[in-house]
Amino acid sequence: MTTLGRVYRDSLALLTDLYQLTMAYGYWKSGMAEKEACFHLFFRKNPFVGGFAVACGLAPAVEYIESLRFQDDDLEYLAGLRGNDGGELFEAEFLDHLRTLSFRCDVDAVPEGTVVFAQEPLARVTGPLLAAQLLETPLLNLINFQTLIATKAARLRLAAGDDPILEFGLRRAQGIDGGLAAARAAYAGGCDGTSNVLAGKIYGIPVKGTHAYSWVLAFGSELEAFETYAEAMPNNCVFLVDTYDSLEGVRHAVEVGRKLRASGHEMIGVRLDSGDLAWLSREARRILDEAGFPEAQILASNDLDETLIAELKRQGAAIDVWGVGTRLVTAFGDPALGGVYKLTAIREPGGEWQDRVKVSEQTVKTTNPGMLQVRRFRQGGELIGDLIWDERHEPGATPTMVDPLDLTRRKTIPEEAEGEDLLVPVFRRGSRVYDPPGLEEIRQRVREQLGGFHEGIKRFVNPHRYPVGMELGYFERKTRLVMEVRGSR
Repeated sequence: MTTLGRVYRDSLALLTDLYQLTMAYGYWKSGMAEKEACFHLFFRKNPFVGGFAVACGLAPAVEYIESLRFQDDDLEYLAGLRGNDGGELFEAEFLDHLRTLSFRCDVDAVPEGTVVFAQEPLARVTGPLLAAQLLETPLLNLINFQTLIATKAARLRLAAGDDPILEFGLRRAQGIDGGLAAARAAYAGGCDGTSNVLAGKIYGIPVKGTHAYSWVLAFGSELEAFETYAEAMPNNCVFLVDTYDSLEGVRHAVEVGRKLRASGHEMIGVRLDSGDLAWLSREARRILDEAGFPEAQILASNDLDETLIAELKRQGAAIDVWGVGTRLVTAFGDPALGGVYKLTAIREPGGEWQDRVKVSEQTVKTTNPGMLQVRRFRQGGELIGDLIWDERHEPGATPTMVDPLDLTRRKTIPEEAEGEDLLVPVFRRGSRVYDPPGLEEIRQRVREQLGGFHEGIKRFVNPHRYPVGMELGYFERKTRLVMEVRGSR
């Protein structure tokens, strides 16, 4: 059974917006359902005012597409929908069409764990217009959020260096699915474990956790609480020490740690969840070391994010493990990626493709027409730029890039540079041709990808803009098309 199937036993065919189905009905009614269309999924600006994003969510999207079928109860529900005149919203013949609908689409996508940038397509869907349209909402739902959380986790990893990071956010997550998806994406992006036991079971993520304040408050004293916990779970002792007084709590942990050691067990460490974490952690380290517990870890939590972790490390905090919750799973600072799914070309089956472009008074909202690919160039071991180009027009040996948001910024790629196309085949005519990697492989890809980019794009404040541009010939064709569209309106 697929991961989605383990969580959602029911059909997910109706995980969509109503307008997707009303458009599908309109395509069917007007005889356009089998026209071929090309859509692209992309985002317009890097999240968290940062210099990059990390692609995530493709594996659940693959599962969704493979299992997508309209079941009898889905169609029964749709049959009961009414228009404003009280009549049926959808004809019975259209619902019969949905019952036998086959998603014969080609899907190309960027592998999970790839570092990506604004305006670059994360996925391209080509196939019958009706079927390709119905993929819009679920693909955005599955890819937008996980890309956002994986990016946040990657930023946490940059801040924490080699220190372990634990995702502690289930209690503050946006619902069950928000908690599960966030745990998966956080682990993919660089976290080392989660407190979410269901995510551990489903995704194979290491689960970590100890006790809360309620445990301490249930006893007559902090020392009694620690002693009782140690007796119950001698192999899982991280003591939360700031219920009353943090440093006194560390001393109580030491006292219980000595008893654990005498019984053949070792205290794992202590957790700080309030106060001046920099000063408290240094003092806690001193107490632990002087008591003969140099291996005991200090874990910190309390509304941490990448900027606070970086600042605590700058101040010399003696923190070994970082527990990050609310500000990770809620993508604090940027609640949505803003990914979109736009029609960029259309044709009669077997005919010539006709480019489509959405124009806007805002340059950033004018879409890129055609059938796009991204080619990443490397020279002398350094990544030097990403080229957005139309697959119907292969770039030359020394292509020139044009910044889509600043037409005066241009860069010519030298002939000796090596290029790699980021979008890879995932489905062909509805059949999967790609095996999504496991989470461990995705995590490794994130590390390798980030290691290949200049440090400037990884800054949290005023990051460097990595060169991303349209191939010059493609840019000129797009410009002509935009002018034609503006002139015809």
